Amino acid sequence: MNNWIPLSNDQYRFVWDKFYESFNFSPSVHTKDWPSFALPTPYLTYKLTDYIDSDLDELEEKCVSSLRAITEPSEYIYALDWQHESFFYNPHLEKGAANWIISFYPDGDYYFFLQKDFRWGYLEHPWEHTITLFGTELIRQFEINKPSIFGAVVRRS
Repeated sequence: MNNWIPLSNDQYRFVWDKFYESFNFSPSVHTKDWPSFALPTPYLTYKLTDYIDSDLDELEEKCVSSLRAITEPSEYIYALDWQHESFFYNPHLEKGAANWIISFYPDGDYYFFLQKDFRWGYLEHPWEHTITLFGTELIRQFEINKPSIFGAVVRRS
């Protein structure tokens, strides 16, 4: 089975419309407008630290491990890339030879990993260089399995 399944055009419009509405999403490069989305509680936002390549490998490993801990083996979540193709993603399936389609590190785009009912999520801000976690289950998993590039907490509820 494929762990990255592209959303159809209808699915894409549905999930992005729901995201814009639910999170009052307003993308911006201007610091006065950050974090660019309203957050449900509880949430925790980490500033990302400088890194080397092995830190990004560790980030991927810990993100996948944390997502596996709170999803069922057959469960797909949303993996969204703002203004680009987005996917259903299953963290339990092996990535195989393919590279990650959507990164756990914000390298110039907004990337979001969300439970289908938006009960929890991993939100990346490309210009603020932050990761926001929301939902008790996901926050708890990352407290247990915190990546080394998660620096200071800059916001919390």
